[in-house]
Amino acid sequence: MLEKRMLIVPSETVNKIDENRGDMGQAEFIDFLIDSHFKKEKPSDGRYVSREQFQAFEQGMKDLFRSFLDFFLSFGLEMDQNSPTAEFEEFNHKLQGLEEKLEPEQGERIAKIKWK
Repeated sequence: MLEKRMLIVPSETVNKIDENRGDMGQAEFIDFLIDSHFKKEKPSDGRYVSREQFQAFEQGMKDLFRSFLDFFLSFGLEMDQNSPTAEFEEFNHKLQGLEEKLEPEQGERIAKIKWK
């Protein structure tokens, strides 16, 4: 059995731990923080992801979002050949605002809308 000891910390620190630990226990969260701070290689049990894995996931989600956007816009434009130009211009303006919010980082692909 593991030997247990008591650690006295300020209440603000305990509040920060409780706000950020999610489903982990306090001791488990502190152990995780210490291990990640000192970069100890702990055998992964599949419960945590690395920063690189999370960034790859985030990039994949952005690519998926752009693919869906491209598909639905292309599909909508093909289905509605007689759409009024004013509606298209309004929609295009909204998409440009969205594009500015999701400005691609270096190496990212960009989804563009082609109007026929």
